[in-house]
Amino acid sequence: MNNPLIRDIGLLIARVGLGLVFLVHGLQKLVTWGQAGTTAGFEGMGVPAPSVSAFVATWIEVLGGAALILGLLVPIFGVLLFLQMLAAFFLVHVGNGVYVTDGGYELVTALGLGALLLAVVGAGSFSIDRFLAPKVSFVRAA
Repeated sequence: MNNPLIRDIGLLIARVGLGLVFLVHGLQKLVTWGQAGTTAGFEGMGVPAPSVSAFVATWIEVLGGAALILGLLVPIFGVLLFLQMLAAFFLVHVGNGVYVTDGGYELVTALGLGALLLAVVGAGSFSIDRFLAPKVSFVRAA
């Protein structure tokens, strides 16, 4: 679809949806489980440096989720969220098959690729990034 308004509405919906999922997962780590509980969970899953990994994962999800919702620094947070999901894929989920009910990788794959897609295409017009990004014009050489 080549309609800019439809594209921007689609990007807004995707950003808010993905951002909410990341945000609530990060808040779950922060508020429900706390640093100690999240660290213990990461340790039980065999994640390296579980205390540091738990802290970093929590804040990438909280800040990244909020950033996607607002459309703020989406290329940066999209890449960070993608890399976090890539780590989760290889460190925790890949050996469990596809289905999330079996501890599989379907959710981290969808979230990671969605975040990567937003990082590549940008936040769209209904975002803070629209006002932060410099206007660049490319002139075609004759």
